[in-house]
Amino acid sequence: MSRFLQLHFLTSYPPANLNRDDLGRPKTAKMGGVDRLRVSSQSLKRTWRTSELFKSALNGHIGERTKILGKEVFDRLCAGGVAEKSAKAWSKEIAKQFGKLKKEDKNKPHNDLEIEQLMHLSRSERDNVDLLVDKLITEIRKPSPEELKLLRKEGISVDIALFGRMLASSPEFNIEAACQVAHAISVHATMIEDDYFTAVDDLNTGADTAGAAHIGEAGFAAGLFYSYICINKALLLENLGNDEALVKKTIAALTEAALKVSPEGKQNSFASRAYASYVLAESGDQQPRSLSVAYLKPIAKDCQDFASEAITALNTQVSNFDQVYGACAESRYQLNTVNVEGSLDGLLAFVSE
Repeated sequence: MSRFLQLHFLTSYPPANLNRDDLGRPKTAKMGGVDRLRVSSQSLKRTWRTSELFKSALNGHIGERTKILGKEVFDRLCAGGVAEKSAKAWSKEIAKQFGKLKKEDKNKPHNDLEIEQLMHLSRSERDNVDLLVDKLITEIRKPSPEELKLLRKEGISVDIALFGRMLASSPEFNIEAACQVAHAISVHATMIEDDYFTAVDDLNTGADTAGAAHIGEAGFAAGLFYSYICINKALLLENLGNDEALVKKTIAALTEAALKVSPEGKQNSFASRAYASYVLAESGDQQPRSLSVAYLKPIAKDCQDFASEAITALNTQVSNFDQVYGACAESRYQLNTVNVEGSLDGLLAFVSE
């Protein structure tokens, strides 16, 4: 098994607002002296790991991110017949194993059961919590110190193995991410436009007023995005307890989700679903590198075939790196929907090797 797998892909989105900034407009970044559209890596990772495609492929191996574990445990204990005072004390003991709890706020009942930061809980850890809660309900007693050792480094869920976990209060249970995801950027300069829209009241006959019931604006833009993923397969194998079959299944599921599943932002307004038009997968032990520099000079505005131009720029950069640094990968596979080369099955077989 080679150490690194790198995925470079190009995906074209029609008018969309996939990932919004604090003003509700599409996120941007300045690169090569021009403004580009951007989709954050956080948005992409959440999109993929919560997709039905990823979850169905890895059923039973996906964790949960939450701050309200303590409140959920409290509700279950109370429903099971445990007195409220005991239920709260036991819930706090369980929740604080996963992070520092919030300070009590008398205006927010039971807010001190909430963990201050989002906690990524593995499937096995969640099962241990559920078993302990059931036991406390049955035996009506507080948890013992041994029973409260709920954190695990074994049996880690695939999303934690891929994207990591940081626990400030229990660093021995931190997991180093085996997968790095870049912010997706458009390969060309972009300008965000405004969609002026109105909503009509269906019951308004126009007798009193013919005006719209609602008027609004929404920012949007279209773009061809370059995206980059780097997976340390050796670290992923270590994180998943040397389960090679699960590693292969995880990489295949992530790859397919990354190429097929679009961010959810404003999908009901724009239906901006898209598959990747081009993918370059690289496998080897060499130090990874992004190919974003291929688009440091943006694809020209007057270009009539953005996809072909972007593919040519990417392949030229691959060749340039190879000539200067030596072969930057031991093997490569291309999927190209523009020229109909390669296949999804062939790509998944390659990334799973």
